[in-house]
Amino acid sequence: RFRASAGESGGRPDDGLRPKRLDDYIGQDELKQVLGIAVQAALGRGEALDHVLLYGPPGLGKTTMALVLAEELGVTCRITSAPALERPRDIVGLLVNVQPRDLLFIDEIHRLNRVAEELLYPAMEDRRLDLTVGKGSTARTRALDLPPFTLVGATTRAGALSSPLRDRFGLIQRLEFYGLEDLQAIVERAAGLLNLELSEAACTEIARRCRGTPRIANRLLRRVRDVACVREVSGCIDVQLVDEALTLHRVDGKGLD
Repeated sequence: RFRASAGESGGRPDDGLRPKRLDDYIGQDELKQVLGIAVQAALGRGEALDHVLLYGPPGLGKTTMALVLAEELGVTCRITSAPALERPRDIVGLLVNVQPRDLLFIDEIHRLNRVAEELLYPAMEDRRLDLTVGKGSTARTRALDLPPFTLVGATTRAGALSSPLRDRFGLIQRLEFYGLEDLQAIVERAAGLLNLELSEAACTEIARRCRGTPRIANRLLRRVRDVACVREVSGCIDVQLVDEALTLHRVDGKGLD
């Protein structure tokens, strides 16, 4: 169901740890409430979800939320990033292949070039793709109708988006850094998926050192798993092993490396 396109590689380490549904997504309660209502309304009307812009620091779950939205809507998610859409034909190829109600995820959307942006304007607003056929005096514009679709843009620099592009998103939501309690729950869930048993103190220590970011928490947990594997630790991983593993990787008590 989830397809990578335009240079996006699949099979990344965190893919197996990503939640699939909104109920499994830990934290970001306000964001989940807003998007949950929008999803239910779209499903109730039998329409595509309105275009969504997700912004905030890296590693907080913007890509994961796009995949969750696709799962909730029961549609395909096509994943790409703005740097992979350098030429007009890249964005044209993406749009002409979109299926009704599909979700198109563009990461780092603030890096879209001007030509790509201008092709997106009518596609987002009027479901129309304007193509120029021919050159010079024989050039003419041809309009292709597009099926209803949802564009989900992700950016760490919302202020870098042009106003015309930003204004075409119906839902604009910020992802916040996670609190300790949510991070503990994320570490516990990830440990279960990795078949690891961690003490409560060990979960807390990883959560405390990940700087409010789930991506970093998952990365640190994998390094703890490596040390536990090499040390042939059986049973519960304690806080001493966590401290040993993170100290080995030069991650200090505040999560700085």
